[in-house]
Amino acid sequence: MAKELGPYIAAQVAGAIAGAAVLYVIASGQAGFDLSAGFASNGYGEHSPGGYTLTAALVTEVVMTFGFLIVILGATHKLAPAGFAGIPIGLALTLIHLVSIPVTNTSVNPARSTGPALFVGDWAVSQLWLFWVAPIAGAILAGIVYRWLAPNKD
Repeated sequence: MAKELGPYIAAQVAGAIAGAAVLYVIASGQAGFDLSAGFASNGYGEHSPGGYTLTAALVTEVVMTFGFLIVILGATHKLAPAGFAGIPIGLALTLIHLVSIPVTNTSVNPARSTGPALFVGDWAVSQLWLFWVAPIAGAILAGIVYRWLAPNKD
């Protein structure tokens, strides 16, 4: 399983870059398109949609990723009803976006953050570290807590 981690991360990042490229081609077809406006890149400080600080962005991304992973792990647990995982996962992701778009433009996925940041460059790339560190930290914490909370751990 560990040997699959590198290719999985590479595929996620490649997919995010490809997705951002498609969106760039579409968005740049509109008169007045301004890549420097952020292109939905994640940011904090002056690059946060609501002007939130680095600390607020860090806490938001860790907590939102933690919550998202707890929902995913619970919805896909062997004791959860089969075939319904998409409902709580989709609703949780919707709520996460409603809460965190004003703070960071919502990451909870380092690959999602990387695609647009590479097109914007400059500040988006220099702030990208946070949108790798925070979701990974939130996911690790969720894994630890879920192992402790999960019923029938075998």
